[in-house]
Amino acid sequence: MPPVSKHLSHSLLLLPPPPSPPTFAALKAAYGPPLFSVLRQLSRSPKRTQDPVVLDVALPCSHLYGQLGSPRSSHYASTQQLVAGLYKLLAVISVQQSIDSEDSEGVDARVLLLAYPRDGKLIQTSPDSAPEAQLEGPVIDIHTLARSPRDWDTIYAVETERGEVLLNSFLSIARTKKNVFKVRGGITQVSAEELSPSSQASSSKNHYSVAVGGTFDHLHIGHKLLLTMTAFMLGGNTNPDEDQPPRSLTIGITGDELLKNKKYAEYLESWQDRRNSAHDFLSSILYFGHPDDTRIQVEEKSEPGPNGHAVHVTYPSHLVSKYVEIWDPFGPTITDESISALVISGETRSGGKAVNDKRAEKGWAPLEVFEVDVLDASEEEKLDETFQSKLSSTEIRRLRSERGSSKSKA
Repeated sequence: MPPVSKHLSHSLLLLPPPPSPPTFAALKAAYGPPLFSVLRQLSRSPKRTQDPVVLDVALPCSHLYGQLGSPRSSHYASTQQLVAGLYKLLAVISVQQSIDSEDSEGVDARVLLLAYPRDGKLIQTSPDSAPEAQLEGPVIDIHTLARSPRDWDTIYAVETERGEVLLNSFLSIARTKKNVFKVRGGITQVSAEELSPSSQASSSKNHYSVAVGGTFDHLHIGHKLLLTMTAFMLGGNTNPDEDQPPRSLTIGITGDELLKNKKYAEYLESWQDRRNSAHDFLSSILYFGHPDDTRIQVEEKSEPGPNGHAVHVTYPSHLVSKYVEIWDPFGPTITDESISALVISGETRSGGKAVNDKRAEKGWAPLEVFEVDVLDASEEEKLDETFQSKLSSTEIRRLRSERGSSKSKA
């Protein structure tokens, strides 16, 4: 079942449109200063030792503005590059400043995809979707963000020309007065060939059932990237009157029994805790209505056989998130024929091929497989080893084991 609600110290950072091309060096120059300021301020907040600190980071994606109805596969590469680069930068700064990004005592940063034009000139059009559909992420517009009932303690804005334009757009739409704090901006370079919508290949199609799998132990930035891009690949519900298949995200989470031989197994989170963490993050980028909306339905299923234990969460837009306990490397991808796309890490590329081989044996259509980057900081001097500890569940458990040993000796 969903985790018990906690009081959260919740802030929003409005980033200006990104550099183009969005190389990591360019993202670091543009976003490094504001992220450094905000993360340091939040990590030193008195509330940090009492309650979880959540930072929503709104990332403008000009290539998605006016493109929400097109197949997501057309925009996967450019979106993944931006999200991966931003999460990597968040991890790098956290390491450099010794800011915890995995614990409830640290700063939990979550990237929100904002379909927003680079020049800030919004095209006013009448809504062509139901209110429920407008509240659905992970890609939202400025109206959905500004009208969100999320109770942000502070809105951080960046002191650049385009940062000011974005802030003014946000404040002009917001229902209530917000506490705004401005931070120094970086240097944003834009080439002559700005980010533009990718050409839609004729083979591109909408996916209405997308899957991902993993242990999701001690949810970290690599997991956030994986879950974000999985949610991104689901075809948007922009035309609710149009006849379309049911829409679902399947999150396969390895069962406890398969993890007994993992290193530092005593520090492994239970399946329920791992599911709660995955749901807490995924729902924060998927639904921008009231968190206590009674229309959100939760159903736990316990049926015999593989993949029989699951928790289904249905949102008002009828999107269903299925958290499935998996007993083997394949999970629902070989028991649910309706799944048409799989999102994987570059480290598990062979797993995608194995899944499609199994589906071929059953006479099923292959899954379209999408990869997320394997994040590393090899170009950052004296940082790589510590950086990787933030992207490895095993390393996180090892560090907790060392902390436990230190306390027992004290």
